[in-house]
Amino acid sequence: MDRTKTYDQLVRQYSEPLYWHIRRLVVSHEDAEDLLQDTLSSVFLNLWQVRDETKMKSWLYTIATNKAKRFLRRRSRQLQTEDISDYLCAQLSDTPYVNYEKAAAIDLHKAILKLPPKQQLVFNLRFFDEMEYEQISRITHTSPETLRVNYHIAKTKVTKYIYEEDL
Repeated sequence: MDRTKTYDQLVRQYSEPLYWHIRRLVVSHEDAEDLLQDTLSSVFLNLWQVRDETKMKSWLYTIATNKAKRFLRRRSRQLQTEDISDYLCAQLSDTPYVNYEKAAAIDLHKAILKLPPKQQLVFNLRFFDEMEYEQISRITHTSPETLRVNYHIAKTKVTKYIYEEDL
């Protein structure tokens, strides 16, 4: 299969899940759209490097994750803050792309944004993208055992945050 056909197939199959993955990390629809396009450009330019199609999804998510992390680091420097979660939570409340009738979903997302970046990433990949720990391991370069612990801690923190918000 030639590179253009492979790329077109990947775009059809992964654009939406990658968009939502990026969006959960950066919150803003516009930023997620830009980062998705940047991710897809990188994929097209480097598609020849992927030899093992079984690892394609991990490779795509690695690129998207790295682009989102770089974006958040730059944004953090622009805001001159170490903790970007407050900024992202404020953006979540201001975006026109949120259904405010689903308050529980907003609370869940705010709780996730309060997690440390590694736990946030593991939680999102496991909970929303339903990835196995081995696949997350390829994306994060972390052992599956460590990821299990990170996910458990993240899940506990999210539950606690949501429970405390309801009080």
